[in-house]
Amino acid sequence: MLNRRRLLAMGGGVATAGGALLWWGQSAAGAETGASAAPVADPHAHHGGGAEPTPAEPTAGTGAPPPYTAFSERLPVPRVLRPVSSLGDTDVYELPMQHAKAEFFPGRPAPVLTFGGQFIGPTIRAKAGRRVKVRYVNRLDRAATVHLHGGHVPPGSDGFPMDLIEPGASRVFDYPNRQQGATLWYHDHTCAKEAEHVYRGLAGFYLIEGRDEAALRLPRGAYDVPIMIRDARFDENGGMIFEPSPLPTTLHVNGRQKPYFPVDARKYRFRVLNATLHRNIELYLGGLDMVQIASDGGLLPEPLPRKKILIVPGERVEIVVDFSAQAIGSKLVLTDVCDGADEPVMRFDVARRAFDPSRVPGRLRELPALPAATVERDVKLSFSPSGEEFAINDKTFDPNRVDTRIVEGTTEIWRVTNTDPAETPFGPVNHTFHMHLVPFRVLDRNGEPPLPGENGLKDTVLVRPGETVRVQATFSGYKGRYLYHCHLQEHSDIGMMAQMEIV
Repeated sequence: MLNRRRLLAMGGGVATAGGALLWWGQSAAGAETGASAAPVADPHAHHGGGAEPTPAEPTAGTGAPPPYTAFSERLPVPRVLRPVSSLGDTDVYELPMQHAKAEFFPGRPAPVLTFGGQFIGPTIRAKAGRRVKVRYVNRLDRAATVHLHGGHVPPGSDGFPMDLIEPGASRVFDYPNRQQGATLWYHDHTCAKEAEHVYRGLAGFYLIEGRDEAALRLPRGAYDVPIMIRDARFDENGGMIFEPSPLPTTLHVNGRQKPYFPVDARKYRFRVLNATLHRNIELYLGGLDMVQIASDGGLLPEPLPRKKILIVPGERVEIVVDFSAQAIGSKLVLTDVCDGADEPVMRFDVARRAFDPSRVPGRLRELPALPAATVERDVKLSFSPSGEEFAINDKTFDPNRVDTRIVEGTTEIWRVTNTDPAETPFGPVNHTFHMHLVPFRVLDRNGEPPLPGENGLKDTVLVRPGETVRVQATFSGYKGRYLYHCHLQEHSDIGMMAQMEIV
């Protein structure tokens, strides 16, 4: 029988916040947090060198979080990481994983896990066709690994959950960038600890600029802004809580709750990532058009004006917003309206007029042809037969088992079905399907056309209870083992991952 006690025993609980399904993972007693040796004045500044920080005990507060005034803090834009060297066609970066503190509430530094000492991690801006190598240095008190979500990379650089970088060690990951321009992100992928590690801060943007983008004249430079939407629960000290709970979560954007962002009266390109653990978000900008130009795998064939945009955990959406018709002094609130919610996400404050040479052309990027599929497979997402874990095709993750073998260079159609309940005492059991190595095309949902914005290249897709989503992918470029899994990270942490081998 499905009940809250059983779900919590599995490591997850469900509740609804604004009608959106939420899942929570391990109790605070099993969570580990780390802190720097001293409070950090600016949690978004780079902090490198010096003595290694000493881990701190988890915050133990259980009361209501401190008061917070909406739109009182400016949206921080993650700094762009600079290469430590460039030689030929390769840029080399170094990025430590380290303890630090971030202020989700002003004046209340809280322990977090970070890349480069900042929450969220620094942005890597790469170019299609130019290789990037990143040396990840583990200065944490626990093992971790890194997955480039959406990356077409060799298997040894994919961040396999058991292929860990131990404390004090480092490893170089190779990102050839032999793919079209797209908004990717890097995040921890440690087996059974991914949800907690990402929740506490181990994530950042990785943006690939396509060779075709300069000619399109899309907004660029200061007008090309990454926005990472996350969620958390906080205690009375302003610290993050990671434990089973029926309480709703608080959204924060680039590490700030309900920030404001001054904009010029012109076009902006916003790269939006839903990095929440388990929360669907539907964005609404007061009726103003948000022109979608890209999804997970890069630019769409043509721009798509939208009033509302649904984004599920792991998904990325690129939009262009034109503020030129807004009066100076206007304030526009971006809101989450998913399933009846009405929660402010952030606010845009129109500050001044500005020259705007950018545009949104009528055609953006042609999609690659769909080769004929030679294999069709069924992928079932559900509770395991025991009811104590989540599973794919009734099997929980085993790193020593290959679930699917695929011939390199072939094209396949996968029928991904969510057989979990649509009705429980706590809401529906949604899943988000993510495939490593290659992007896919969404063919249909229960035989109906894909959702708006799903006509481009994807790597993460929502699968609702009782729904079958057909996707098609061509598995070329590398041989080796890669994952496919639910991207509700607590689901994959307790079994909902499988392994494919390209041969």
